[in-house]
Formats: sequence, structure tokens, C-alpha cells
Amino acid sequence: MGWRVEQPNWIPSGVDVTVPSAARMYDYALGGFHNFAVDRETADRIERIVPGSKLNAHANRAFVRRAVRWLFGQEIRQFLDVGSGIPTMGNVHEIAHSTAPEARVLYVDIDPVTVAHSKKILENVANTRVVQADLTRPAEILYHPEVLDLLDFSQPVAVLLNAVLHFVPDAADPEGILTLIREAVVRGSYITVTHGIPILEADFPERQDGIRNAYRRTPTALYFRRPEHIRKLLFEWDIVEPGIVPVAEWHPELDGPQKPVIGMVAAVGRKP
Repeated sequence: MGWRVEQPNWIPSGVDVTVPSAARMYDYALGGFHNFAVDRETADRIERIVPGSKLNAHANRAFVRRAVRWLFGQEIRQFLDVGSGIPTMGNVHEIAHSTAPEARVLYVDIDPVTVAHSKKILENVANTRVVQADLTRPAEILYHPEVLDLLDFSQPVAVLLNAVLHFVPDAADPEGILTLIREAVVRGSYITVTHGIPILEADFPERQDGIRNAYRRTPTALYFRRPEHIRKLLFEWDIVEPGIVPVAEWHPELDGPQKPVIGMVAAVGRKP
């Protein structure tokens, strides 16, 4: 099947827009417009495999809203959002700046198209920047000149790893990545995580194989992990209440009633 190539002039040269992107698929699932035909087709294919899977994108974004509001209650005013996707549809800077315009938000994504589009969106937004970097090389994020220029690591920072760790294979040492992040931030800093988990009921294992196969067409394959594995990754962080829970069950009172979804959990940890 051939793809109709939609290539606006802001797309970096050499980028193949016939390859789907998890970030742009996420934007499409949220109802955004910053995506291409191949992204929409792949997301629709996953929806056919597991009806209702697009709701996970909405549940994840709702968690982001609740988590940022909760973090404001802990006096956090700096946010490093890794694997941010395209910063539209009620993203971190909109939530943060609605309460404190001085809050600083640094977005990071691996996809060059996502980063290029994000820069266009954010070019007139104060205290907000975006850089291209890879979570599997965390030092390149933590010591990136623009990150260090915007964020003050002598003060608490919230590192947001929402719907991104499940794109990091065990071979890339996710535990080591979280350890390096923890060592870079001061006491009182926080980490937020949402992560896809395996569903063990009925034919879900077979369906999840179908989802994995769909994501193999993207540059970021998908790796489901059990909640106990996620807890192991976060062992150096103090996990705040209510712990590692289904994403819709993390402080739903901060954003009104939440629709239950399957296959994703959320957690927030504090550096003691």
C-alpha cells in the first residue's frame, strides 16, 4: 500500500514521513492534527486489535494534568518532560502556566518531526523549550546545554516519564537510566511514570502481540512490564500514595471522574 506523503516545509530534511511515529500516533489518539496518514492508519489498526485502546492516550493525558497539579502542591515549579510528544491538547506547560507563568518546562522527544513541530508551537511561549534527545542516553538530556540553561538542578525538579519507559528495552538498562536521573536531581525532586502492562485475561496476550507488531513499524518498539517490575525500576524512589495503580485511579479527585482503562499503570516517586 502506498502512502500519500504530506511534507510541510518545517519537517527536517531526510525524515521519512512514511514511517509511523508513536508521538504522532498519540497526538492523533488525543484528537490532534499534528500527524500523518501513516500514523492514523497504524493507530486505527491498534484500535481494531484492542477496541478502546485510544482511551489510554486520554487517560495518560488526564494523569499528566492531575500529576502536574499535585506537584504544584509540593512546590515544584520545574518540569523535565521526556518522551513528551507534541505539546498540544492540554500539555504540561499549559497546565503549569495557568497557575504559575514563571514555571519552567523542558520537553524532550526522540522524533525529529515531533521536535520540529513542537518548536513551531512553542516559539512564542515563555519559560518553555524543546530538545531532541534519546532517553536511552540520559546524560545527553541531563547535561544538554538548553536543559541546563532553563532548569536549575540545584532546586527540585519533576522528571516526567509518561508513556515512554515502555519503549525502552531491558537491554538499554531502564533501571540504570532511572538511577542516573535520580543522581542528577536534588532531594525533594519527583519522577512520574505511566507504563503499559501485560493483560493476562482471555485472548489479550494474543492481542498484545498484535500491538507489539504494529509498534515494530515505528522506530520505538513496545515492551510491556508487570507492576512488580515497574516497582523494581523505581526502588530508589519513595513512591507516594496511592502507589503503582491503574492510571485512572491515581488521585482521580484532582480532575473529576475518570473512565477506567486497561493495560496502563501510573506512579509518582520522590527522591528522599
